[in-house]
Amino acid sequence: MSETKPGTETGAQSLVGTLADLGVTACFANPGTSEMHLVTALDSEPRIRSVLALFEGVATGAADGYARISGMPAMTLLHLGPGYLNGGANIHNAKRARTPMINVIGDHATYHQRYDAPLASDITGLAGPNSAWIKSVDSAGDAGKLAAEAWTASFGPAPGPVSLLLPADSAWERGGPRGTAGPAPVLRAPDPEMIEAAARRVRDAKKPMILINGTALDEAGLQAGARLEAAGIRVMTDTFLARQARGAGRFAPGRMQYFAEAAMSDLEGTDLMLLAGTSAPVAFFAYPEKPSLLVPEGCEALSLGGPDHDSAALLLALADALGATVSADPMALQRPDAPTGSLDAASVGASLARHLPENAIVADDGVSNSLPGFLATLTAPPHDWLMLTGGAIGLGMPLALGAAVAAPDRKVLCLSGDGAGMYTNQALWSQAREGADVVNVVFVNHSYRILQIELHRTGAGNPGPAAQGMLGLASPEIDWAGLARAQGIEGHDARTAEEFDAALERAFAADGPQLIAAHVPG
Repeated sequence: MSETKPGTETGAQSLVGTLADLGVTACFANPGTSEMHLVTALDSEPRIRSVLALFEGVATGAADGYARISGMPAMTLLHLGPGYLNGGANIHNAKRARTPMINVIGDHATYHQRYDAPLASDITGLAGPNSAWIKSVDSAGDAGKLAAEAWTASFGPAPGPVSLLLPADSAWERGGPRGTAGPAPVLRAPDPEMIEAAARRVRDAKKPMILINGTALDEAGLQAGARLEAAGIRVMTDTFLARQARGAGRFAPGRMQYFAEAAMSDLEGTDLMLLAGTSAPVAFFAYPEKPSLLVPEGCEALSLGGPDHDSAALLLALADALGATVSADPMALQRPDAPTGSLDAASVGASLARHLPENAIVADDGVSNSLPGFLATLTAPPHDWLMLTGGAIGLGMPLALGAAVAAPDRKVLCLSGDGAGMYTNQALWSQAREGADVVNVVFVNHSYRILQIELHRTGAGNPGPAAQGMLGLASPEIDWAGLARAQGIEGHDARTAEEFDAALERAFAADGPQLIAAHVPG
């Protein structure tokens, strides 16, 4: 930790220096006038890599991806209330992923706030509901202390995004020393009595299962899950996950179905549902005459510990209590043959399984087209898969940017729908500027295909011209390869399985960001 004398640094320098002292190494920023002293403070802090985003949703999504891979929070730099709102959708996703993130939000000088300037807003009221912790630095002397508090709060007891407001005068005035923080909170350990009670219930159950999330999806957790599967307990994950270790040599748990009726059919007969690192499953949306809670009638739901628990330790303790020593077989490495013919989600998935590099990171925002790729890559080399946890599309490209900044030695694959990609395509510019090693695959089907499916499932009736117009993206057609090139990224179109397979092989062999527009049926 750097030694500083009280009063020698501005509030901005104290805040930035404190975060650097605590191990923060990245800031994803879209600053404005109120944040100029933070910008110059970052300029003098070599331990923090500053990444410019052209839209706040890129900054917050990238901070999410960075923390999911590094395990450490990144800092974002946002301009007043509107800047926070622009980044809000991906802050929501990060909250659902339980991702530590420190959102530093500039504010008007304290003496200027009473004049209701055009950009004035109730930032605390806007940011509070999506923040695990929120405070304002109303005195420069408190900047370091509150920065340290923010860092600690981002880790828990409920990990997630926190918000630290910095009025402009608190940024430029000189104040107190840098802050210090104790150790970050840790996940809770298993309760021995709960584990023993669960083991008894498992022995009495006819068709038990365990739903897992959190650390249960890392290497050690999956090994314990393989023991439970071999002992007769069906092991399943939530539908959407912050991060999952997958691929050859690893146990592959099942995955909760997305649609409520499919999930209930899949769970039929289950009489015991254990929960580890998660809560009872619910349908993503409500549908007429379909269940909201995805627990079969007559099934007991028993929590071993929620998201604040070390779920890998929960699985290990349960496996030991059951005397489960044999493990289910891991996935064997298998590379499929080259796909031929028309290009669709299945042939894209086959190419992903053929060419995915070992230790790659996949950032998945492919919506309706990504499932075949997810299934096909079960037998690919070991890799990590990051998902859209909060349902707010537009996460994929920023998530991939942040993951690439956190792990520059690993290849990152981004799967995005064309509709989802248009929310935050500015991330391509940041990928190019940072030289991020990301292969972007955009499924171009000229539609919000998932909404076309949902329109029928909700019973909203047959779509007429107005409804069809709100679900289609073909007029005008988006030139994704051209859009990529305009932002400094090599872009290619693929309209057949052969073209896509060859383009993907070239992209993975190249350095720096690439984009392939995969033209698939709508």
